[in-house]
Amino acid sequence: MRVLLAAILIATPLAAYADATSIHVDHAWSRAAMAGREGVVYLTITDTGQPDTLTGAATGVAATAELHENINDNGVMKMRPVAALPIVPGKALTLAPGGYHIMLMNLKQPLKEGDHFPITLNFAKAGAVTATVTVEKAGAAAMPGMDHGSMGSMGGMTMPPSGKQP
Repeated sequence: MRVLLAAILIATPLAAYADATSIHVDHAWSRAAMAGREGVVYLTITDTGQPDTLTGAATGVAATAELHENINDNGVMKMRPVAALPIVPGKALTLAPGGYHIMLMNLKQPLKEGDHFPITLNFAKAGAVTATVTVEKAGAAAMPGMDHGSMGSMGGMTMPPSGKQP
C-alpha cells in the first residue's frame, strides 16, 4: 500500500507538469500605452493535451490584468470582464482586437514600441504559463507578422457571437 501511495505522490507533479507543456502561447503582443492608463494584451493559445480553462492573467507592468470581451449592445460597442475562457485541444483560442483580450489596468510603466514584458496566464489544470509580450505601436490593430491582405476586419480570426464563450 505504501508503495502505491508513494507512486501516486511522485506521479502527481509529473502529470501537472505535462499539462503545462501542452499549452502553447503564440503572437503575444500589446499596443504602446502611457503609465497610469490601461493597456491590452492579445495572443493565441493552443492546447495539445486535455481540455483546460484560462482563468486569469498577471503581469508586473500593471496593477491588475483581467480577461475581457468586446460586445455589440444594440449598436454600441462595450467591454465587459469574463470570468474564464475554455481551451479546447486542437482548436486555437485567439484573443484579438474586437473580441476577447487581456485588459491591463493602471499601468505601472509606459509600454513603448519595441519593449517586451512577461505575462503569466493562469489555467485551471495547467497552472501558470508565462509568455513574453511584444509592444507594437499605439495604433496597432492586428497581429504583427501576419498577412492581412485577404483577411477580414478581424485579421482572419473568428470570434464567437457576443455573449457566448468559444
